Amino acid sequence: MKKIMLCELNVSEGRDSGKIKQLTGALSATPGITVIEVNSDSDHNRSVYSWIGEPESVLDGAMNLSKKAVDLIDMSQHHGSHPRMGAVDVAPFIPIRGISVEEALETARKFGRFLGALGVPVYYYEDAAMRPERQNLVDIRKGQYEALSDKMKDEAWRPDEGPFAFVPKSGATVTGVRFPLIAFNVNLRTADLAVGKEIARMVRHSGGGLRYCRAIALRLEDKNMIQVSMNLTNYEKTPIPLVFDLVKSLADNFGVGIAESELVGPIPLAALEGVVRHCLRVRAFTVDQIVESHLLG
Repeated sequence: MKKIMLCELNVSEGRDSGKIKQLTGALSATPGITVIEVNSDSDHNRSVYSWIGEPESVLDGAMNLSKKAVDLIDMSQHHGSHPRMGAVDVAPFIPIRGISVEEALETARKFGRFLGALGVPVYYYEDAAMRPERQNLVDIRKGQYEALSDKMKDEAWRPDEGPFAFVPKSGATVTGVRFPLIAFNVNLRTADLAVGKEIARMVRHSGGGLRYCRAIALRLEDKNMIQVSMNLTNYEKTPIPLVFDLVKSLADNFGVGIAESELVGPIPLAALEGVVRHCLRVRAFTVDQIVESHLLG
């Protein structure tokens, strides 16, 4: 059985089609990987690259894409609605099949050392965290790029790899190993950011909401809407339909309604079990009932 790993690398460029084409080309030219999705968002000014393969090939892809991103992106000129602090903002490695967390950690640390050698400050998070206070991406990215200059004067923010210095062009990168995360966004029929912020606060765990849900509100200028942008860190314990229903209920209470929702990047097949069971009321549905799941090997 082949060892399969997934990488979902986020870069801080979602507007310049020429740069996105170069970034995509750097990744696609990597032998031994399958690029699943490239999701570029102009409001976020961010692109999410998702690909799978054997660990060494996935690592090669991350290095090729990141080197190009560090060359092309100037964070001192970056503006977008999504939280960010680096040209290569976050690079999670996710074990999918036949690979242990320990093997995935080795891959993440090789990647961290590679970026550090390029002169980029790197922080390890989630299962790769070297300190307990660095386990959560939100905690590391607090203050975003604009806070890096001051952070790099504080010993508590010494990077795990790379220079202990503010690097204006590249910013800093977060990398590590984590459980498959679902990026799920819901767009509200309103341009009132205050409404979105209140809904996001009530949905996320830190605001008294759902246990494995992180949520923020973002303005989508092109659509004149507000987005509740969420990361579901454990879809088994906090399934997609539960999150959607809560957002819908809150949106209805505010009288704004939902325009649409979106999934960013690939999701595990098992995450769709809850969607079918809930939305179609199919009590005993499992992914084994999907014909294509038996062709995966």
